[in-house]
Amino acid sequence: MKVVIQRVLEASVTINTQLHSSIGKGMIILVGIQADDTNEDIEWLTGKICNLRIFNDENGVMNYSVREIGGEILIVSQFTLMARTKKGNRPSYIDAAKPEISVPLYEKFVESLSKEMNQEIKTGVFGADMKIGLINDGPVTIIIDSKNKM
Repeated sequence: MKVVIQRVLEASVTINTQLHSSIGKGMIILVGIQADDTNEDIEWLTGKICNLRIFNDENGVMNYSVREIGGEILIVSQFTLMARTKKGNRPSYIDAAKPEISVPLYEKFVESLSKEMNQEIKTGVFGADMKIGLINDGPVTIIIDSKNKM
């Protein structure tokens, strides 16, 4: 699994001109799923995300996690994170998991974060044409690949 985490002051998902979900201060997480991803990837990412110290303390140092600040999380599925771009100019998405694999893993990822954070996790709609709005705070953007744990 690959995730792109952005620290935000607010973020939202709109589908067909209708607001689907929104959050205040916290993080938006774009998630891409590969066919060989497992529950182990979800568990590792969940722990990493909930404890990632990317929020400023009183001295402006990134010392707090999303959990410690009481922040919110918005998760959006994004198969394009799995793009291969080595050859040519058209990305290949061959590494992206098919929906029968990725949908259950995506739902498990949302459930795992919700349980760990002890709060509702806002989401987009898997496979929908979504418009994402956000105010990036910092900006702070972190990329994590569960295949690169070292």
